[in-house]
Amino acid sequence: MKDLISYIARALVDFPEEVEVSEIEGRHTTVLELRVAKKDMGKIIGRQGRTAQAIRTILSAASGKSGKRHVLEIIE
Repeated sequence: MKDLISYIARALVDFPEEVEVSEIEGRHTTVLELRVAKKDMGKIIGRQGRTAQAIRTILSAASGKSGKRHVLEIIE
């Protein structure tokens, strides 16, 4: 899942080298923290959060088979 989020984020931003995704494993939930350059924050979040919600939807669909819940947090 970490690679999926990294791939999507790198495709959206102007500074793909500054994209960082870290993973925090829990018993039933995995939290993915996404960090991007400050100038790219708007591109990741999108208008009224639509891009961020779309990324979360893709993550939710992809994590359905693993049986674990994945949560995306966008870190400023």
